[in-house]
Amino acid sequence: MMSTYPTDNSRLLWMIIGGISVVVVLFLAVQWFLTQPEQQPATMPAPSVAAQAVETASPDTTMTAAPVITEHQPAEPVKLVEESLVKAPLPANDTLAKEEIAKLDDIHAQLQDQQHELKQQHEDVDQMLKLKEEQIKLLEAQLAAQNHS
Repeated sequence: MMSTYPTDNSRLLWMIIGGISVVVVLFLAVQWFLTQPEQQPATMPAPSVAAQAVETASPDTTMTAAPVITEHQPAEPVKLVEESLVKAPLPANDTLAKEEIAKLDDIHAQLQDQQHELKQQHEDVDQMLKLKEEQIKLLEAQLAAQNHS
């Protein structure tokens, strides 16, 4: 009878460990899903790896295909701030009003940071276009020189 006792304890121990593990994983998943919507407005687009690789490429590298750059204008402007937030009256309580002003200042700072980064990305794209145009002109000149030789 002593032989079944340790296996029952071992099985019970593994069931308890498994149950606790499942509860912990579920808790972490719920926390992760609840924080996702809060983090989405704060995320900023990062330049793609391909764009960074093109920036670091030297002018003497050959291109097999020219990248096509298209400007995408959305049909309607993107709302950065909800209208209800702008039109809502400030709270009568000074503490709540200060918290609201601090929150709006944070949002304003984030928007300014995004604007600065977008301007920087725009300047980088303009510079890349100029370099690519120069590279294409050099390659065309080389092809023309090879054809005439």
